[in-house]
Amino acid sequence: MNYADFIKKLIVPPGFEAPRTLSYENVVAEALERSHLEDDVRGINESVELIQRTRGGKWPTGPVTEEEDYADLVWHEVEFRDAFSFSYAVYEAEGPYIGCAYLYPMGRRTQLTAELADRDVDVSWWVTPDAYERGLYTKLYAALRHWLAEEFPFNAVHYSNSEMPSPS
Repeated sequence: MNYADFIKKLIVPPGFEAPRTLSYENVVAEALERSHLEDDVRGINESVELIQRTRGGKWPTGPVTEEEDYADLVWHEVEFRDAFSFSYAVYEAEGPYIGCAYLYPMGRRTQLTAELADRDVDVSWWVTPDAYERGLYTKLYAALRHWLAEEFPFNAVHYSNSEMPSPS
């Protein structure tokens, strides 16, 4: 079977509501929405090369405008509401915006293959250059592993970043 044209639906139990806020040590994630516009535009635009290197994929191709990002944030809100995907703005506890994390259905970001067909969710993330230099790229990976084990009903997770930290 050729899986390349398929996107799996995220399967969650009836009545499951994804957490709108997650915290782990000094990392806090909030459901990504239009209220994060200013932080998100600034974060993306200062991080384009780092995002391309660590997260990989086709996005971003360059700096984003407020108008482009606003449309993207509204799209993320709708997908979160409909449990199609879950995207989060990430901050240091009581600190600055440090990046984003994404929980997508398999086949959306990473091409679905027979080897990945058993995975429930495709996880990726990025952080700003300052956060990366302070070790928060690896810390966010640890936070995601914790959240996915404790807060979400997924059994088999695929982490799709190009640069994968060692699990701690």
